[in-house]
Amino acid sequence: MIVTNCSNNYGPYQFPEKLIPVVITKALRKEKIPVYGKGENVRDWLFVEDHVQALFRACTQGNPGETYNVGGSSECTNLLLVKKICALLDQIVENAPAGGFGSLISFVTDRPGHDHRYAIDASKIERELGWKPSVSLDAGLKLTIEWYLKNQEWCERVASGKYRQERLGLRREGESFLLR
Repeated sequence: MIVTNCSNNYGPYQFPEKLIPVVITKALRKEKIPVYGKGENVRDWLFVEDHVQALFRACTQGNPGETYNVGGSSECTNLLLVKKICALLDQIVENAPAGGFGSLISFVTDRPGHDHRYAIDASKIERELGWKPSVSLDAGLKLTIEWYLKNQEWCERVASGKYRQERLGLRREGESFLLR
């Protein structure tokens, strides 16, 4: 058995209640974008395709009985992450609100017990298996935003409450998760 632990994943098909999809969908609707507290919570972000590659590497080259941490080497505060998404949306979406999408940021009361920082030391998988993330946070956010722009119907269907535990995220013939 091989065990892996990872930092925060993001990318296509992420459930709409999570931070990155919330920011994208709220911004596109020109609604307030909620940021907990002062937005100082720090997270490491790992693009989902990088996580898949790390899992494959661990399964095919890892040593049984070992544990490997998988990180994105992309730590930033939630506020910086939201600002990055808003700046990308400003570049991609034609009808940005006056003042840009960043003007929609709204600070809300932090959740009780909300961790200030999530971090992971991925040096073992890098050192022993030669794996490193290949998608930078900025590039991964751009790919993710483009996916959500092209798949707003999916987001609406899942967020509408009509989701009834059917399999989601199945790739259609000829479709790639990455937009490269």
